[in-house]
Amino acid sequence: MSISVSIVEDDARVRASLARLIDSAPGFRCVSNHSSAEDALKEIPKFKPDVVLMDINLPGINGVECARQLKPQLPATQIIMLTVYQNTEHIFNALAAGATGYMLKQTPPVELLAAIKEVNAGGSPMSGHIARKIVQSFQQPVNDSPEAQSLSPREAEVLDLLAKGFLYKEIAESMKVTYATVHTHIRHIYEKLHVRSRTEAVAKHLNQNRPRRELAAQP
Repeated sequence: MSISVSIVEDDARVRASLARLIDSAPGFRCVSNHSSAEDALKEIPKFKPDVVLMDINLPGINGVECARQLKPQLPATQIIMLTVYQNTEHIFNALAAGATGYMLKQTPPVELLAAIKEVNAGGSPMSGHIARKIVQSFQQPVNDSPEAQSLSPREAEVLDLLAKGFLYKEIAESMKVTYATVHTHIRHIYEKLHVRSRTEAVAKHLNQNRPRRELAAQP
């Protein structure tokens, strides 16, 4: 069964190029494309796509706010932010809003298709530069908040790997445990952090581990 994709991009040329790429690739189909967040919020719920490619810099409602409003309507739909921005603040905001991946617009077509397939399979794809910025922003694997302190060392390790975009299978291989054990750890993490999804857990982890110097620099 093919992966259905909706595109939210105000640049007509980029939007058309993405639609052609998806429709021409085996195992993918573009079910809708939208030039604004307003149109996307109205129309995308009708299509219930597997994945949404979302630009951040949209006219009117921006892509982050669009993702925030869209996610509750389509909890099973995965959102990849596709943007020129590498700003760490944009990344955190997008993840907190419900995005599961964050790719740069200059990502090669083959890598973009792989990212769509990965996010649909439960991963959190990110461009190399973005992933490095995320990793560099960590103060430590687990912060000193009461919720984080309740995590066991193994749960903290699982959460750190989730935040770095590892698939469940990859986490199991990295930690040399079974797939079922990873699922158990993740269930406990959700309970202790009071979240209901991988995206919420990662966003909470990333936001709580941001360097104080970055927070102080915000306007």
